Amino acid sequence: MRTAIIDKQISTYLGKLNVKEKEAILGVVKTFVENKEADATEDKGFIAELDRRVAEFESGNAKTFTLDQLEARARKAYKSTSKAGK
Repeated sequence: MRTAIIDKQISTYLGKLNVKEKEAILGVVKTFVENKEADATEDKGFIAELDRRVAEFESGNAKTFTLDQLEARARKAYKSTSKAGK
């Protein structure tokens, strides 16, 4: 229902624009469509990478970290970057 209302409003406003304004709107609409992010579930490479990581984790071959280890690594990385910026 909401889409029909929006479509009607767009049609109403488009009828009031000149050719240059319509070309500008067309450019914006094309940009939205062309830059629309693909659904991650349709990206075969992404799915293959997730499957590989899950299999690695389930087999016990994945390198994992405890929360304490992650925190220590993050603090170390932060300190090294903050010193470099001085």
